[in-house]
Amino acid sequence: MTVLDLFAGPGGWSQSLRGLGVREVGIEIDPAVCTTRAAAGHLTIRADVANYPTMSLRGKVSGLISSAPCQTFSAAGLRAGNDDLPLCHQGLDDMARGNDTRASLREACSDARSLLVVEPLRYALDLRPEWIALEEVPSVLPVFEHSARLLAAAGYSTWTGVLNAADFGLAQTRRRAFLIASRTRSALPPEPTHAKVPQWDLFGVRLAPWVSMADALSLPPGVKVNTRGDRSTDERGRSAGGNEFSADGPSNALTGRARSWKLRSGQGWKLPAGQFAGGVSRYERAISEPSFTITGSANRCKWVKDGVEERNLALAEAAILQSFPANYPWAGSRTKQFEQIGNAVPPLLVTAVLRPLVPAASEVLA
Repeated sequence: MTVLDLFAGPGGWSQSLRGLGVREVGIEIDPAVCTTRAAAGHLTIRADVANYPTMSLRGKVSGLISSAPCQTFSAAGLRAGNDDLPLCHQGLDDMARGNDTRASLREACSDARSLLVVEPLRYALDLRPEWIALEEVPSVLPVFEHSARLLAAAGYSTWTGVLNAADFGLAQTRRRAFLIASRTRSALPPEPTHAKVPQWDLFGVRLAPWVSMADALSLPPGVKVNTRGDRSTDERGRSAGGNEFSADGPSNALTGRARSWKLRSGQGWKLPAGQFAGGVSRYERAISEPSFTITGSANRCKWVKDGVEERNLALAEAAILQSFPANYPWAGSRTKQFEQIGNAVPPLLVTAVLRPLVPAASEVLA
């Protein structure tokens, strides 16, 4: 028996399960992402989740995980998925009745990718795994709530809600919706370990303060960080550029811990009058705070000191803020690597979700 990871991505869930001593295989179609997974040692079936047959997997899957592509629902996108929500709900009901209408519903969607959020229910109802864990942007919560009702009717204990990654030790205030379900245990949300304002009880600290970017980016000795470029060379031996330095050595890039250091995001999209959506063109967080949500456009984030943009956020720094190792083997172009980091689920967050849900390695082996 194994855990099946739909839309597996570069390995956020995989890293978490590895730490819990549980084996996993992911289904992923993106070639660069598959290369990243292979380099990190994660098993992968390169295939389209929506077209992959479940018959051969029956009786072999103990746990089901999914983080479906969220671009159509994300606040960083155009949110076409919001218009497609009624079709997604219809797809869930049809599937629960044994009627696969995905092809016709996909054609009716403003963006065909919206319907990918119903795929986990197809796998769940076909495979009947012992437990299920799904993650998405908060706007998909109504779909998760609907799925939970259908899973409850199939004998699962369920929980749905939104979690803030900073409450579980991540140096990032990333909010994500989750669906947790189990046929053998009570599905409960994880207990927070951190809080914006630390809390004490009679036995000492109950909830630690949020982890800041300064704390998270205090890298161990020997780690190399590149401010721009990947230090690779082309066929003529020319360097891609950038400045490489030892993270434990003196550098204003990582050793400047003054309150004036901030991380600035240039995310947003321009409207006709030069305005930005929501009236905000960019926003900042002090290095003494957790970062804002790291997205696939993190390569446009800048370190700012005393109001002056000093340099781009380094790839290793973005990975660490997502709780990946600094030397994680990202594949593809630099833009593609940042995209993988921003789209990944943070391993630290999902470890908190999975720990009470997944049987311990000793139980699996028994």
